[in-house]
Amino acid sequence: MSEDLKAMYRTIVDDNFPAQMEISFVSESGRQTLYYEKVVWTVDGVRKGLRYGENPGQEAALYRLINGNLVLGQTKTIAPGRWLVSDIELLQSGKHPGKTNLTDADNALNILRYFVDTPTAVIVKHNNPCGVAQADTLQDAYLKANMADRVAAFGGCIALNRPVDKATAEAVASQYAEVVVAPEFEEGVMDVFGRKKNLRVIRIDNIKRLQEFVGQRCVEFKSLIDGGIIAQWSFVPVTRTRQDLKLARCEHEGRQYVIQRRPTDAEYADLLFGWLVEAGVTSNSVLYVKDRVTVGIGTGEQDRVGVAQIARDKAYRKLADRYCFQQYQVAYNDLDDPEKKAAIDARVAAENGGLKGAAMVSDAFFPFRDGVEVGIREGVTAVIQPGGSVNDHQVIEACNQAGVTMVFTGQRSFKH
Repeated sequence: MSEDLKAMYRTIVDDNFPAQMEISFVSESGRQTLYYEKVVWTVDGVRKGLRYGENPGQEAALYRLINGNLVLGQTKTIAPGRWLVSDIELLQSGKHPGKTNLTDADNALNILRYFVDTPTAVIVKHNNPCGVAQADTLQDAYLKANMADRVAAFGGCIALNRPVDKATAEAVASQYAEVVVAPEFEEGVMDVFGRKKNLRVIRIDNIKRLQEFVGQRCVEFKSLIDGGIIAQWSFVPVTRTRQDLKLARCEHEGRQYVIQRRPTDAEYADLLFGWLVEAGVTSNSVLYVKDRVTVGIGTGEQDRVGVAQIARDKAYRKLADRYCFQQYQVAYNDLDDPEKKAAIDARVAAENGGLKGAAMVSDAFFPFRDGVEVGIREGVTAVIQPGGSVNDHQVIEACNQAGVTMVFTGQRSFKH
């Protein structure tokens, strides 16, 4: 790549977006207006908003809601001034943030808000999670999330729900990341991050109160090619506790079909964890979870059996890379020794890519039993999905025949 091509990534685009923006909703009963102001930061003496949009050369601006309250029916927006990503504090930034940095951070917090009681790490790349994990310590949570997909985590956005300690900082600094988001950074941590000059270190104090954002809605806008706009309320998972889950059951041609085995406590924990992570995964998606760590994440596919297979295949590949890196400190694809590779492959195959005993998570119903059978063949023991297919009875039968438990959420979790 020539120096001229590299330079485009260092360029700061002057945007022409105005300092204020207003969006009004007009009805017979009156006008409701949301008022926004553009966000800017000073980095190396340059006062500027977003570096650029999705690609160099695309102007972009970030606006934060400063006034106005929108109420439509029984639903209302988050109150102005309760900012997260739209009011970040840059503690370190070799470069101004770009649009993708902030949308990755936003989706990481979209997932993280459901996990406040346990140290949790979310790593997002291209607006999809590549690794999410919970553990007893923040360092372990990060290490597990990173190793869930070490390759995809390269250059990602890391969001943490606890103040970053020095041990976690050293673990983060040993990899390449674009962004680290946390509520606070303990003494000595910024010295560690200072070795990574272009790492954007972002403090968001409101992460301490992330649970307050659970169930809160904002208006989402999608611009169409002709300038049209679709407005919708943001998605809120209604299934957030064990009590919200229902054992899979349905009626077909006068016969009742019911899952025969209830989930264990550990399975319930994985099912809920996976379902809440699912809220941040681009549809059509299937993911696998084990011990509150993502094992394989399939995103953005057109058919459900296909995405179940992609998530399975990723689980195998990522586990092979993990074992290779842990043993030889080299990526699996860079390992030249055929015998060593064969040994790793055999170990991964014996463990079914880490899918034995895992939970299978689907953001929409399985239209046929072939989708869930992808996971069953690999040894998953629990499934969570919305339910509602005309073929639910087939899926229930497939699970019962394999001794697999399954719960319904009653709510689809598409994200586009």
